[in-house]
Amino acid sequence: MISDAFAQSAAGGAGGFSIQGLLPFVLIFIIFYFLLIRPQQKRVKQHKILVENLKRGNKVLTAGGIFGVISKATEGSETVSVEISSGVIVDIARQMISEVRGDEKLKKVVEKIKPKSKK
Repeated sequence: MISDAFAQSAAGGAGGFSIQGLLPFVLIFIIFYFLLIRPQQKRVKQHKILVENLKRGNKVLTAGGIFGVISKATEGSETVSVEISSGVIVDIARQMISEVRGDEKLKKVVEKIKPKSKK
């Protein structure tokens, strides 16, 4: 016959909650936050600022790969008019402008490429 004390000790070992079991999941979430979520939030914020500051005369690149010059940009409007060729003007959603290109951006690229002169 089995004593009652022996039967109770066998059932007591199974179960229980451990913080150590949750620790790997917390670490994985922290890594994902800093490597994926946070940089994406920064890009979204920068794109929002870029779209809000569009003005007439900006040279732009659309998400479809079309280069053009903004001919009309009304504040508060969801669209901008972009001249893609002489006399060809299309209306494009502001969110579809992927980047603004211009002379100052070109100057920065050229300065990075040029080797510094020795004096």
